[in-house]
Amino acid sequence: MKYTTRIAVLWAAAVAVFAVAVGAGATVLLLTAPARAAAGAAAGAAQADPRVMGWAFLGAALSTGLAALAAGYAVARVGSAAVGAVAEKPELFGRVLVLVGLAEGIAIYGLIVSILILNRIA
Repeated sequence: MKYTTRIAVLWAAAVAVFAVAVGAGATVLLLTAPARAAAGAAAGAAQADPRVMGWAFLGAALSTGLAALAAGYAVARVGSAAVGAVAEKPELFGRVLVLVGLAEGIAIYGLIVSILILNRIA
């Protein structure tokens, strides 16, 4: 494996770990929120089930993290092949740029899914 490919995979893994850590932290905060909210909440305020919200936060974190990991792997593979193709034929730059952009789109799809999950529980 090339050095640049390893760096891209490591960056993607770091982003995935960060996303899962943020999701897990939000889950812990969410599970402790009903006790804090019960003390200061207005009467009659509807409370969501904390277990459902915890799973939603975990699902959102996993969707973002795994999509970022997959996008990093895809960009590493497609990017190294794209650099080789452009080195041989510089007129292919526009075509390979589109392919690398499609590989980056995987992370955006994961982020959109997590936003939809979080909007659903709000």
